[in-house]
Amino acid sequence: MLKTDREWWRGAVIYQVYPRSFADANADGVGDLQGLLGKLPYIAALGVDAVWISPFFKSPMKDFGYDVSDYCQVDPLFGTLADFDAVLAKAHQLGLKVMIDQVLSHTSDQNTWFTDSRQSRTGDKADWYVWADAKADGSAPNNWLSVFGGPAWTWDTRRCQYYLHNFLSSQPDLNFHCPAVQDAILEAIRFWLARGVDGFRFDACNFHFHDRKLRNNPPAKSKDTKTVSPDNPYGFQAHVHDKSQPENIDFLKRVRLLLDEYGAMSVGEVGDDDSLKVMAEYTTGGDKLNMAYSFNLLTKDFTAAYIRKQIEDLEKRIGDGWGCWSIGNHDVMRVLSRWGNNSQNPRFSRSMLAMLLCFRGSACLWQGDELGLPEADIPFELLQDPYGIAMWPEFKGRDGCRTPMPWQHDAAAAGFSSGAPWLPVPESHQQLAVSTQEHDTKSTLNFYRHFISWRKTQAVLWQGDIQFMDAPEPLLAFSRSLNGERWLCVFNLSESCQLLPCKENLTLLVDACLSGASIKSGMIEFDHWGALIARVEA
Repeated sequence: MLKTDREWWRGAVIYQVYPRSFADANADGVGDLQGLLGKLPYIAALGVDAVWISPFFKSPMKDFGYDVSDYCQVDPLFGTLADFDAVLAKAHQLGLKVMIDQVLSHTSDQNTWFTDSRQSRTGDKADWYVWADAKADGSAPNNWLSVFGGPAWTWDTRRCQYYLHNFLSSQPDLNFHCPAVQDAILEAIRFWLARGVDGFRFDACNFHFHDRKLRNNPPAKSKDTKTVSPDNPYGFQAHVHDKSQPENIDFLKRVRLLLDEYGAMSVGEVGDDDSLKVMAEYTTGGDKLNMAYSFNLLTKDFTAAYIRKQIEDLEKRIGDGWGCWSIGNHDVMRVLSRWGNNSQNPRFSRSMLAMLLCFRGSACLWQGDELGLPEADIPFELLQDPYGIAMWPEFKGRDGCRTPMPWQHDAAAAGFSSGAPWLPVPESHQQLAVSTQEHDTKSTLNFYRHFISWRKTQAVLWQGDIQFMDAPEPLLAFSRSLNGERWLCVFNLSESCQLLPCKENLTLLVDACLSGASIKSGMIEFDHWGALIARVEA
């Protein structure tokens, strides 16, 4: 099946920008849309298909934009609607699609919808949020917990009721059982579609609905360590009643009908005990999300067996649906530190990119990973992330992966801003700045550019079938095939050299000097973090 223009997302490579940390044009220490506008040629030069922009909507910034107070306004911190329109126009001129984040499951407590809802139990928006009476003893309605720690319920003295918040107490959950809420959300989506956006990343898209009966969650059979850190009590429950409810399917169908009017696409973030099952449910049938991604490859689990299981399990379930894989984003430790143990070998970052882009599906790349950035170590007194502050010291939050993008190695704040940056720029990042890698043909940045552009010309990678093969740890091996052509892809997930017997007649498709793999006398030799991508000849 060939891609149509409306299916540009199928097999696409998407670059995620966290605007407050990308580029600052007005010297206030926080990135903005004008800063992004000036760096769009850099993103286009990577060869990616689309840019995903994390929230820039009006917000009190308690969760740095994931607490929206107005879905249809740009926060002054980031600029204006005119600035966004300029970004959109320039991106399209450069051949980039533009995706924006939509945080639909909850709003800020400063959103006028919530300030109206909390005034009384009888107002126009009284049932727009999830309100519940206290138990007879005054305690919360049930045992549901917040992802960010503590109970998922906060008492409100105006209504003398509790309201639900799956994240911060300043992020009350919308009541999607209310038809007017769904209609209002769809109108907010339409606002951006009418401006010309090409797609949406839907944050926490399985959190829209809750169990109407507010039944307690049972204990988890095993702790969930994929979506939260091991020390977070949220992982102690099986979240069968507070998210991933069946009613969400019909809402996603409404969203899809709207997106199809404009030829726009969607990718949903799924955080669930069984994320792969939900991903399949949300993408099959061609009438819900175009694709979805989960946290399954955003964990510390890093063995060939683990990665193989995630891909194979989704392939078995997804049918005609489509997956999107990511190994880094704004919520998790950078992959070089999480999986690579801060390896000094630049081949790690190259091999991880090649592995990700050889999987069947689409891929999201996190800003800065193309430079091989390690996780930044932010001291407690400089932390900004409320999640990290609450869970310190076992979990240090998300600031370590959100530090400003290093552009110029010899400039203050690595060229991110001429003012004091909202988070510090580590010296290790300064040394890996774009300016030091731009003209080095052997740099990680230029490998990204080369490999992403090369992949676009290889239909077998963005369209072909995938089949895993048995190989000893730490080797991950699979084939990709299309129209009788078959490729072998093998990745050494370690810093030690490895050997793999091979009787196939192979032609290397990626230069051995870059990939760290060679074929000698029926044996594939892998250097540290080596990767082999080869055509199997008849």
